Amino acid sequence: MLSFVARSANASSVTVAATQTVANGTKALCPAVSIQIERTLVPPAPQKLTTNSLTASLPKNPIRAAASLGGPIQVRFAHTDIQVPDFSAYRRSSVKDNTADTRSSAASRQGFSYLIVGSGAVGGAYAAKSVVGEFVSSMSASADVLALAKIEVKLNDIPEGKNVTFKWRGKPLFIRHRTAAEIDAESNVDLSSLRDPQLDSDRAQRPEWLVLLGVCTHLGCVPIANSGDFGGYYCPCHGSHYDSSGRIRKGPAPLNLEIPTHTFVDENTLVVG
Repeated sequence: MLSFVARSANASSVTVAATQTVANGTKALCPAVSIQIERTLVPPAPQKLTTNSLTASLPKNPIRAAASLGGPIQVRFAHTDIQVPDFSAYRRSSVKDNTADTRSSAASRQGFSYLIVGSGAVGGAYAAKSVVGEFVSSMSASADVLALAKIEVKLNDIPEGKNVTFKWRGKPLFIRHRTAAEIDAESNVDLSSLRDPQLDSDRAQRPEWLVLLGVCTHLGCVPIANSGDFGGYYCPCHGSHYDSSGRIRKGPAPLNLEIPTHTFVDENTLVVG
C-alpha cells in the first residue's frame, strides 16, 4: 500500500482529475405534475391573563449567575418602564439641587418643622382640655340644681359666742356668732405670723358673724368648733389649729377655711349659696 502511494506521487504532475456528466437516454412517459404545498396557519399564542398562565410563565429554576466564554447571555427579568414620580413641587427650594450644600439652611428648615409640630401640640392640648372640661362639667350639678342649693338661716336663733353647724350642698357649714373680744383679738393679729395672710375684715362681711365651710384644707376632715390653741377650730385628724376667723395658725393645713358665697338679706336673715 505504501509503495502504491509512493509510485502515484511521481505521476501526480501529469495526472488531472476530471468529471463528466452523461444525459440519460430514457424519456418520461407523462409530464411532471407540480404539487402546491399548503401552508399551515399556526394560531397566535393566547394572551396570559389568568393566574395559572402567569404562574406558568415564571422561571422555574432558581436564579444563578455564571460567567464563561461559551455561557449563555444573562437575562434580567425586571420591568424597566417604571415612571418615578417627581416630588419637586413638595420640596423646599433650598434642597432641590442635589449637588448643593444644604447644611446652611438646616436650622431654618428644622425650626419651621418644630414650629408646626409645637403649634399642633398646643392646639391639641387645648382641644383635649376643652373636651375633658365639658365631660367633667356634664357630670356636675346643673345650674337649676345649684340654684336650689341655697340655705336660709335665721340669725336670731344663734346666741352670741356659739357656733352652729348646718348641712349645705353635702358639706358642713359653720356659722359663728362672735363676741366683741373675739373680734378685737382677730383684728389685731399680725399678718406676718400667718401662713395664709388675710385680714379679719376681708373674711367677715359683718364682724359679729363668721360663715365658714367646715372642711379642713389639709385632707378634708371636719374641724371641732371652740377648740384648739387659738379658741377657734381644731382638726383632730392631723392637728390643724384655726383661730376665730378661720385662719390657719398651727398644723399641716396649708390654707384658711373656705368662705362660701353668702348674703345678709336683713339684720336677722342670712342666705348661703
